[in-house]
Amino acid sequence: MIRSITVIFYAFLLSWACWAKPNGSKSKKPKQVVPDIECDVRAGKINLPEFIAKCPAHCKETKQQVYGTGVFASISSICNAAIHSGVITNAGGKVIVRKMAGQNVYKGSNSNGVRSLSLPKWRESFVVSVGKPKKGVIYPSTLDYAPSRPTYVKTGPKDTKLAALTTLPPTTAPEATTTTPEPTTTTAPTTTTTTTMPPPPPTTTKARAAVHKIRDAGSSHPYLAHVAAASSTFPRRDWPPSSYSRPDWFPGARRPADVSYAVPDSGYAWSETETPEIPARDLRPDISEYERWLYSFGPYPPRATDLDGSHKMPLHLPQGKVEPVDAWKQDANPYESGFSLREPEPLPRAPEPPASQGDPNCKVDLAFLMDGSWSIGKRRFKIQKDFLAEVAQVINVGMAGPMMGIIQYGDEPVTEISLRAHSSSKDVKSAIDKIVQKGGMSNVGKALSYINKQYFSDANGNRGGAPNVAVVLVDGWPTDKVEEASRLARESGINIFFVTIEGPDENEKQNLVEANFVDKAVCRTNGFFSLPVNSWFALRKAVQPLVKRVCDTDRLVCSKTCLNANDIAFVIDGSSSVGTGNFRTVLQFVANVTREFEISDTDTRVGAVQYTYEQRLEFAFGQYNNKAELLNAIKRINYWSGGTSTGAAITFAAEQLFSKSKPNKRKIMIVITDGRSYDDVRAPALAVHRQGVIAYSIGIAWAAQDELEYIATDPDKEHSFFVDEFDNLYRYVPKIIHNICQEFNSQPRN
Repeated sequence: MIRSITVIFYAFLLSWACWAKPNGSKSKKPKQVVPDIECDVRAGKINLPEFIAKCPAHCKETKQQVYGTGVFASISSICNAAIHSGVITNAGGKVIVRKMAGQNVYKGSNSNGVRSLSLPKWRESFVVSVGKPKKGVIYPSTLDYAPSRPTYVKTGPKDTKLAALTTLPPTTAPEATTTTPEPTTTTAPTTTTTTTMPPPPPTTTKARAAVHKIRDAGSSHPYLAHVAAASSTFPRRDWPPSSYSRPDWFPGARRPADVSYAVPDSGYAWSETETPEIPARDLRPDISEYERWLYSFGPYPPRATDLDGSHKMPLHLPQGKVEPVDAWKQDANPYESGFSLREPEPLPRAPEPPASQGDPNCKVDLAFLMDGSWSIGKRRFKIQKDFLAEVAQVINVGMAGPMMGIIQYGDEPVTEISLRAHSSSKDVKSAIDKIVQKGGMSNVGKALSYINKQYFSDANGNRGGAPNVAVVLVDGWPTDKVEEASRLARESGINIFFVTIEGPDENEKQNLVEANFVDKAVCRTNGFFSLPVNSWFALRKAVQPLVKRVCDTDRLVCSKTCLNANDIAFVIDGSSSVGTGNFRTVLQFVANVTREFEISDTDTRVGAVQYTYEQRLEFAFGQYNNKAELLNAIKRINYWSGGTSTGAAITFAAEQLFSKSKPNKRKIMIVITDGRSYDDVRAPALAVHRQGVIAYSIGIAWAAQDELEYIATDPDKEHSFFVDEFDNLYRYVPKIIHNICQEFNSQPRN
């Protein structure tokens, strides 16, 4: 009995102890603290392999970019990636992020109201899951954000880039942003004369010292800050040292060793006569490799203007030394310059130059076909000469403006004044006074054949960049046919005007060799190219109307061909994925296309924009009106490097280039890209299409086919091209030119 009571007692004590221990010694679990993040926070900005975070509501409306499906590139918005995956809704919520290795491809998709984009490659990935930690797992309560540092994505102002430049390599703690010299450098005061060179590569002792020198002076000058940031972000040299003074302009391959590569039988290569080197910048026989690297930075070399505000020549001195350079003459001596204490003796009077170089707003090559037939008579022939003399006076002849010549026709045409025989109105008038009537029939057809085959030739002074205009003066009617001859002349780009004086009456019309000869001869039958005059005595009244018409270069439609009637804008991808060698190949393609057109202010004009995340106007329409100068400008474009925002670049080209396009020009845009854009291209492309811009898209390697079709005006008409490799770009030059001309020739004529 006692034993039973004892057992029961001990059992009671044991059960009480078991019940009391958990309640008495129970410890509380640590509560998980979930940090808040904003909608625009990207996974790559947080230096944690795995973490938990809370997204706010309405992130979907912010349209932060997401790249990938399921597995996302680390430049994606965490919250929008979570919405895309269905982990959270647009009301927000907790999400767990786990980092992964980078992927070779990220495929875009549309899910849960979020559109993700495709990306060819990225260095880091992440996945998202529901924000409920596993049992026993506690995530950090605060997030470790990566410090801002320069990447190929330009995300900050120049001040941020300058601050990034002053950061030492990762093995050393970051410096304070002061101008204290390095311990290894001297403490001599830094002057502005030692900071004119761009920073050297930060991989050598000499380079690092120069970077600190730039850093110390950079805060006082924005240009130096810009150059300093550029060197820290992109330590590169565009050309090998052995070829710096004369870079190979069609490397064709990505390997630096392939500098002698040339495409066989392509027909497109740099012409030495068209692209002369620039000695002020390229020809320096004693330049070192270090200095060559310094001058590879761009877009422009430092100038003395950057230091003291004066306008001097560009500096090309080693070690950053500045010496003022007179823009006109170095070491000028006033006594050697013609200045003396006594009054100089009068010099022999030089031939007086023309008072004017001509009216630049009327730059045309103008030929008058004057009637010298016997039917005109001596008196009316004299009136005709007076009319031509007055035209010469009003039109203001000069080399920078109109050039005027005269052919007299009768039985056969004869050149009285060639195009470049006289460079002033006064000289042309004197030459007109000496013209003697030849006589014969009124063979206008022969005269039109003559100007087409012989007169408007380079040997006779045809300038090429100026429209060709032929004004035919006819007393009555021609004695031969004009239709075929005038057609051939028009197809050659000659604008034909007819001034008919005292045309045939009803009885005389029966004797016409060719009825309606004016309509068959002129460029357009809209009345602009024909000027009937009732009487020879009223001919003088036609001077002003005729001059106004022949000087209206925008309406000289016959001289507008597919090669000289355009404003062409090249929109060039300068992103990091292109690379220096391939970028040079792209510029070669741009030059090859440009070379096919007639370049001048009255012919085709070319502009260029380079883009990454940002945009840069390389040159505007009309900035270079000479083909050789334009090709050199293309050659000098510096590779930028960065992201890919093609949509923003299209909008930028519309604002900076096509807003200044001439009304009579065809507006053509050629977009060249090697990857998918980080922004939308559809809306910007549609906007320029509505402005009348004919858009061509050329995609290389990683370019997205759907974006190329959005950019192109009409993909079905071969406005969109896909090139497998950069080296094959040259093959598409003839196709681009063919399509541009084919569309021009198929346009309706009024």
